[in-house]
Amino acid sequence: MIEVKEFYNELLNNNIDFFTGVPDSLLKSFCAYIKENVSSEKNIISANEGNAIGIAAGYHLATKKIGLVYMQNSGLGNALNPLASLTDKLVYSIPVLLIVGWRGEPNKKDEPQHKKQGLVTIETLDILSIKYDILDNNTSNDEMRKKIRKANNYMKENNEPYALVVKKDTFDEYQIKYDETLKLEMTREDAIEILISKAKEKSVVVSTTGMASRELFELRERYNGDHSKDFLTVGSMGHASQIALGIALSRKDRDVYCIDGDGALIMHLGGLAIIGNQNTDNLKHILINNGAHDSVGGQETVGFKIDTLAIAKACGYKKFYSCSSRDELLRLSEKIRNEKGPIFLEIKVKKGSRKNLGRPTTTPIENKEMFMKFLEN
Repeated sequence: MIEVKEFYNELLNNNIDFFTGVPDSLLKSFCAYIKENVSSEKNIISANEGNAIGIAAGYHLATKKIGLVYMQNSGLGNALNPLASLTDKLVYSIPVLLIVGWRGEPNKKDEPQHKKQGLVTIETLDILSIKYDILDNNTSNDEMRKKIRKANNYMKENNEPYALVVKKDTFDEYQIKYDETLKLEMTREDAIEILISKAKEKSVVVSTTGMASRELFELRERYNGDHSKDFLTVGSMGHASQIALGIALSRKDRDVYCIDGDGALIMHLGGLAIIGNQNTDNLKHILINNGAHDSVGGQETVGFKIDTLAIAKACGYKKFYSCSSRDELLRLSEKIRNEKGPIFLEIKVKKGSRKNLGRPTTTPIENKEMFMKFLEN
């Protein structure tokens, strides 16, 4: 097992002191450590992994130094274009150190959304001709140092990206210390409970990846509700709103609620412009904003620092509201039932979730088939 402090110090020894990316659960100790030990100007939590490659490339152009990009292996999909058409040796030949959390590692139990990406992680790096090393819980601090030095030497000699692929339980535990300066009343689960209780009987819900889908599933269980009304987007971070748009355009007889998160919304913010310019009277886009990537360690987003209502308005949404209390949400949930959309509702909530929160007991295929049957009927 690698001590995260020693890992960080070895990066500094190799003159790597600029960090950007999207947090990952397997890298949460590393992300927490750099959050507390690196200035905000040198640790940029990017909107998505492709953006992070661009930021690191710009940093290199300006300084001649190598930037580090952290991501879950699912983020290789977002990063694929700039890795192939920006940093690649056939284009601009820009060195970037990739730290990639390996979810869905072959022959290891993991969630279904990670299986395919886990199987093709190494193949993706091979196709991109990106050299790599693997770190796991058997990697000593001395071995880690050698691999970082090897990566650094390769990047300097060849002006190419290099990847360190990180398996589960590689780093020792390091927890971020939260400063909860913004006191909020509701949890995300409280907000979802109110929303579904006020929705019309035939309304459908598309929930974003992470805790929101898990909480929606358990709320239906708690109240013996109908799971077939919900599409649980267990992967495809940032795309739930576009799934909801596709449904809303095709089934104008149903109200479609998209339960989104701030990290997911920011990841593909351009989707709001498309929604706002479509005639979807029946689409209600709900942003549950806790200012954090809650599912992967609680790293902060810029969710509380941007004016999401102004963005929604500028993108063409018909109605836009924000609330942070149960009473306000109860009132607005009633209000939007009969209003024409697209509607944007931001709900500010506190970080965290129940420790005993379970996971959906249906498979993605079962969820899809039940949902399609409900829409058909």
